[in-house]
Amino acid sequence: MKNLFITGGQQKAIRSQLTGAEDWCEYHKGLILSIETETQECRQAFQYLSPAEAVSEVRPEVIFKSGTLQDDRLYLCTQTEVMVYSLPEFKLLSYISLPCFNDVHHVTPMPDGNLLVANTGLDMILLMTPAGKVLEEWSVVGGDPWARFSKDIDYRKVDTKPHAAHPNYVFCVGHDIWATRFHLKDAVCVTRPGQRLAIDVGLPHDGVVHQDLIYFTTVNGNVVRANPRTMKIEEIIDLNSIHGPDVQLGWCRGLLMDKGKTWIGFSRLRSTKFRENVKWVVQGFKKILPTRVACYDLEKREYISQIDLEQHGLHAVYSIFPCSGFWSENGRRVSRNLQLPAPHTSEYESLTV
Repeated sequence: MKNLFITGGQQKAIRSQLTGAEDWCEYHKGLILSIETETQECRQAFQYLSPAEAVSEVRPEVIFKSGTLQDDRLYLCTQTEVMVYSLPEFKLLSYISLPCFNDVHHVTPMPDGNLLVANTGLDMILLMTPAGKVLEEWSVVGGDPWARFSKDIDYRKVDTKPHAAHPNYVFCVGHDIWATRFHLKDAVCVTRPGQRLAIDVGLPHDGVVHQDLIYFTTVNGNVVRANPRTMKIEEIIDLNSIHGPDVQLGWCRGLLMDKGKTWIGFSRLRSTKFRENVKWVVQGFKKILPTRVACYDLEKREYISQIDLEQHGLHAVYSIFPCSGFWSENGRRVSRNLQLPAPHTSEYESLTV
């Protein structure tokens, strides 16, 4: 793959009044980088700020989480918004922000054009129209999805952690809808309850269906390959073993299969108030690697190359997309738009509740 889009976010750095050192705090900007993989040329392709009405007044967080690229449509989400853009100009086609949105982690289109949304903070998967009408709601822990929540609360403004399951990726196997459950180390079918795929080697993310197989990442550095016909794990590839014991890979999330190669995203490990999420980190003197995308030959268990993203302002990776179709033969983008767009236009204001 010659060209990539990387989605994620930029953190703010503030200086400690006590030590003078930089302290990294919340994400304040959604960011997309475009990368020419052969030269490793990297530039900011798109940046985004959420409107005030869609985020918390106390601690607003703005970051692009996992999305989907389908043809020239880019489906993106922040923690409280779902957007659809046309490429290469990043023209906003649809904008949805509902009071039930909390810590949204993934959006992907269905064949009929409706959207599947991992509404992580409420432990739900949502099926909705591109206009924002909710058609179906599933709790990933079973039962009434609203049993633990209230429809009278604007969940865009509050913190619901700790989550019971933390569904962070949604995908389809045939006509069935599946979701990864971070805290429960598995993927489950919400349309046929009872079907479960255990992912015991780590806290899972992604759920990329590729050539009749499903590929998961786990945040502690594994790629798990599963067979959707048998619903069994076929292979576990430990990326830590490729790099050796002296390297701390970081938070592993984001995966793109590329003609025998695989691009994987890693976010630098930083402090978190929920320490149980990083208890797998081995203490000791290790080389801490920056936020980056790395290329592997998984069949040969070989590391090929990596591209540092921090120097270009990206501090967390969520999705990796091919963008070769939006570049000319000389490697230049067909259209460049580095301007910060309005979060949404008047045409879509009715979708914000």
